[in-house]
Amino acid sequence: MTQQNSFRFGSEVYTWFMNNDGETYKGQLGHMIEVIAKAGFSGIQPIYSWMGELSDADRLEAKLKEQGIELAALSLAMDWNGAEESEKERAEADQAISLLQRFPGAILCTVQKPTGRHDLVSRRRNLVNIVNSISRRAMEKGVPCSFHPNSPHTSITRTEEDYRVILETLDSTATGWTPDVGHIINGGMDPLEKMKEYASLINHMHYKDWDGAPEFTLMGKGKVDLLAITQWLKDQEYKGWIICEDEGKEALEDPDAVTLHDGRWIREELVPKLI
Repeated sequence: MTQQNSFRFGSEVYTWFMNNDGETYKGQLGHMIEVIAKAGFSGIQPIYSWMGELSDADRLEAKLKEQGIELAALSLAMDWNGAEESEKERAEADQAISLLQRFPGAILCTVQKPTGRHDLVSRRRNLVNIVNSISRRAMEKGVPCSFHPNSPHTSITRTEEDYRVILETLDSTATGWTPDVGHIINGGMDPLEKMKEYASLINHMHYKDWDGAPEFTLMGKGKVDLLAITQWLKDQEYKGWIICEDEGKEALEDPDAVTLHDGRWIREELVPKLI
């Protein structure tokens, strides 16, 4: 799904992995690519640790070409609970960077798995140092990066203070920021206002909807003003990807149908209303 004002819409595979911690759809990235193409999206953002045999660059490239889909980004989701990367974490990050070198322009999207808000000050500092280190290594290999905060209650990247501390200490020469509009509102902030505040960092986008009961809902059914956000991105001449990552309860039951709904909603409801 392309948009004449330069940004493009893609889909993130997390919608499938909400079910049974990913076990239900383990090894089915090829199927996900097919559904995303059928939904009319232009790109995909897989999660590196769940790619299965398609973590092989040749196989991934062949499947993407078969379906006419681009690799928009790759999610690197790690614990990062130490003062620095563990040996295993560093090895996995470097493997992801190596894969992305085969797909110029695709973004390494770093995201910390939520494990609690203990030792908050030191853990936020350690997280930024790790993200900056990974991003600098990636940059040296020609791979662009973006940091993705999230909003579970056990996340250290969920509140306005977390955003201020983390975003203002990221190395902006090596990494940008991925505003996830659903996570931002779930953390008690206004998505568009936060995007305006740190506009210079934005190089990737995630869309999901939110109704506060308790968190996320099917795209177009919640309180996130996706039209105003998209209009602002258009007005700012944003040239990156907008990745749909639906986490509504429907995605637990039928992620294929939710992905098809999201593509249809964007194509028929969102894009035609842009000025």
